[in-house]
Amino acid sequence: MTTFALIGAGAGLGLAAARRFGTAGHTVALIARGAERLDALTAELARDGVRARGFTADALDPASLVTALRAAADTLGPVEILQYSPAVRADFMKPVLDTTADDLDAPLTFSVKGPVTAVNAVLPGMRELGRGTLLFVNGGSAVRPHPERAGTSIAFAAEGAYARMLHDTLAPENVHAAQLIVPGAIHPDSEHSNPGTLAERLYAMHTERDGFRHYAEALPD
Repeated sequence: MTTFALIGAGAGLGLAAARRFGTAGHTVALIARGAERLDALTAELARDGVRARGFTADALDPASLVTALRAAADTLGPVEILQYSPAVRADFMKPVLDTTADDLDAPLTFSVKGPVTAVNAVLPGMRELGRGTLLFVNGGSAVRPHPERAGTSIAFAAEGAYARMLHDTLAPENVHAAQLIVPGAIHPDSEHSNPGTLAERLYAMHTERDGFRHYAEALPD
């Protein structure tokens, strides 16, 4: 049995994705900052028959991601699927003319150093398995920069570039990297961007392995 590792476990998309991959037979490693939240999510998944365990880490502390991912693989089994989708902080989204170089430190750590660290932690295990999937979830500013959200626009674009390079480089090794763009907010009442639909989309990206960039819905005009 292999593991689905989710960085950014929460009650919305994170829980839905964990449930989808868990019901498909994968063990689930939930990674987030809050131990109490992880305990609640683990208990909810257990009621659905999903074997899950929480591991505390912070996307702004890349070393903690390595510790969590290694513990997950040792405890639950090798990580076959990694989803990187932590929720961004509001202070990442300053207007471009109010954004200083120092303001970019946290967004770039969150969206570039975090993913690079996480991928390097799980890639050896995927190579041993002979397969793997790397899933990156970003907002619309990853492909359409927004001047009122400079930090995420810059950092998401860099994350997308990194993910695209992984897609091209790792394909011969049967490791598939893909990005899901979710324009606007994830909301249970949204037709295309509700947690359950997005989780199905992510699972299809893992199984179908078709292309790099996918959109939950069309970008608004």
